[in-house]
Amino acid sequence: MSVLSTLVPSVVAVAILLGVSAFFSSSESALFSLPADWIQAAAADESAASLTLQELRGNPHRLLVTLLVGNNLVNIAITSIVTLLVATYVPPGITVVLSTLATTVLILVFGEIVPKSYGLGHAEAWSLRVSRPIAAVEWILGPLVTVFDRGTRSLTGLLGGDQGIEETYLED
Repeated sequence: MSVLSTLVPSVVAVAILLGVSAFFSSSESALFSLPADWIQAAAADESAASLTLQELRGNPHRLLVTLLVGNNLVNIAITSIVTLLVATYVPPGITVVLSTLATTVLILVFGEIVPKSYGLGHAEAWSLRVSRPIAAVEWILGPLVTVFDRGTRSLTGLLGGDQGIEETYLED
């Protein structure tokens, strides 16, 4: 097996997954930064995107769980691929350290910080653009999202926390 036959597909997969991670992170920032009155006003035009946005924000905990489940699945896949790639070319003693550092930098810069800044800076347009894809992700990951949604609400309640804490951050 040649170096290119493993390196190129791995790098391409990581690049694509970083793009998906950026999508989730920028969406989270955008969707949670908009005031409720702006969402209501946008929904007045009755476009599919604005109505979907209003529906998503109607259940902020489930929306947050959807975004976090999607982003964590992607980021764990990135970590796995990078670790396997590094383990192929680097001595075992430093594989974990090198892959941890590499994935941390990649995910923080390209999957979190820059995308979240973009989402905040373009919140209105980006929220409308991503609302339908996020709704599709919620549907695709539905069983997993439901387990984490209900599980985290129950655990939060058992620990004495506010099960609707996200809503307080979305009020005007």
